[in-house]
Amino acid sequence: MMRNSRPTRLLWGLSPVVTALLTGCQGGILDPKGQVAADEKSLIITATVLMLLVVIPVIVMTFLFAWKYRASNKDAIYTPKWSHSNKIEAVVWIIPIIIVSCLAVVTWNTTHKLDPYRPLDSDKKPINVQVVAMNWKWLFIYPDLNIATVNQLAFPKNVPVNFRITSDAAMNSFFIPQLGGQIYAMAGMETKLHLIANEAGTYKGMSSNYSGAGFSGMKFNAIATETPEQFDAWVQKVRAAGKSLNADAYLALAKPSENNPVAFYTMPEPRLFDAVLHKYMAGRQSLAATDDELKLAALTKRLCETPAVKEQ
Repeated sequence: MMRNSRPTRLLWGLSPVVTALLTGCQGGILDPKGQVAADEKSLIITATVLMLLVVIPVIVMTFLFAWKYRASNKDAIYTPKWSHSNKIEAVVWIIPIIIVSCLAVVTWNTTHKLDPYRPLDSDKKPINVQVVAMNWKWLFIYPDLNIATVNQLAFPKNVPVNFRITSDAAMNSFFIPQLGGQIYAMAGMETKLHLIANEAGTYKGMSSNYSGAGFSGMKFNAIATETPEQFDAWVQKVRAAGKSLNADAYLALAKPSENNPVAFYTMPEPRLFDAVLHKYMAGRQSLAATDDELKLAALTKRLCETPAVKEQ
């Protein structure tokens, strides 16, 4: 008797498709490289499994009932006046109550644990990074290191990174899928995010909120170095190649540009991030009282100048 080889050929034919689908998990939220992303993946899997406890039995019973009570099955019990069953009522109420209760406990715990504003527990001093979303590029300011970069971010592995995030353009969304969830960047507002990388590597960052023509090129690399010494070497590289990022340089950088290359800057002006944050409230300069507030108000007014855009 000849053996039917069609199932075998079908499996071999589907193997590239399955491989491609599994490959797509690499580099995304299902391939975490940080503690926050790992916890979020666990939450996604837990919630999915709990929901499948309802979905799968419903699908199975749909096909089972359709088969059992088909028109050609004369042995099926016909009870047109049936109206109630304590057993069925117990199943359709108790099981959902258990599942919803489990989801409630998981939601409560993870909502507090994965709060993006909550600093991460660590015995290592965190790195502070100020993030400005621009058209169409990302500006990263390291206030403690006196440097800034465009479309490149770096930090040592196993060291928390504290982000302060705002926008100097349309609303955007800061997202490094392998390290943690996204959070919005909005003009005139500040959001916070805390991430950590458990493994050294280069991770893709992006904007996950459409913001105009150059949105697709608004990407950056987040580099987690193996050792603090490698991070220090990267800092020295930025300082050596960086240009001064004063108000005039910032206004030039703020001009819309697509697929912007990586750029390095030194930071002589420590108030730049706060000035960007407050530039949409420049009319309130009269409220400034101290010398620092007056300097911030002056810088904010300077940044409110509209950068010249070259005609196409």
